Amino acid sequence: MTPSDITAREAEEIDAANASGRTPVVFVHGLWLHATSWDRWREVFEAAGYATLAPGWPGDPETVAESRRRPEAFANKGVDEATQHFAAILERLQKPPLLVGHSFGGLIVQKLLGLGLGAGAIAIDPAPYRGVFSLPVSAIRATFPVLSHPSTRHGSVSLTEEQFRYAFANTVSETEAHDLYETYAIPASGRPLFQAMTANLDPTSAASVMANPGRGPLLIVSGNYDNTVPPAVTHAEYARQKRTGAPTELHDFNGRGHSLTIDAGWREIADDAINFAARHSIGP
Repeated sequence: MTPSDITAREAEEIDAANASGRTPVVFVHGLWLHATSWDRWREVFEAAGYATLAPGWPGDPETVAESRRRPEAFANKGVDEATQHFAAILERLQKPPLLVGHSFGGLIVQKLLGLGLGAGAIAIDPAPYRGVFSLPVSAIRATFPVLSHPSTRHGSVSLTEEQFRYAFANTVSETEAHDLYETYAIPASGRPLFQAMTANLDPTSAASVMANPGRGPLLIVSGNYDNTVPPAVTHAEYARQKRTGAPTELHDFNGRGHSLTIDAGWREIADDAINFAARHSIGP
């Protein structure tokens, strides 16, 4: 990865975090959401004494509006390219950061933590990876807009409002689901979904997490009504991570879906993340 792959905004956030002397928190978004989906989380973590960064995946447009105008910008971006991009950012931080990721971001922060690139991580409804064999029907339906069309493997895909409601906003009111779609939904690369779906057939899959007994503490958060990453998946990931012997926790949230980081109940999840970091002495 070359320095030019890190955007001016990302470089400014790195410099600000280093200058602050605070423990950094790096937020990693998943598919169909933008880095700005973490804005409210950043305010809460900053108030708690952290320095926050919310990089995009490589090549992400800077705003939701621009992302919608340029769906081609997301084409053919996989887990490997995203992980390398975030790793390059972490390597420029002067203090080991707390990593917070949602969905495929939750998979990526586990990869980074396994590589020893973070002080600890919080993986929220993390996408499945090699060695996780659970494949609930709801997860197939939620990802069907991508997986049903092989041509999307190297392209980008936008969800309709109905598809977004099922995949993300199934536990909120119709009005809130509409507002979330209008505010947050953007196109996404189809490639990560194909990587995750074929991970158990490919020993070299990018959708793999290193079992590292020396890694930092890990919290896996599960929304028990999540259609995209159902509890069977998050619980399987917890079991695999627990076997490393490194500190691992699983927190289940009743009545929550895949939108739990952006819907009206987001603060409950954010506060739980801060409390986890405090218990493990990661932070201010």
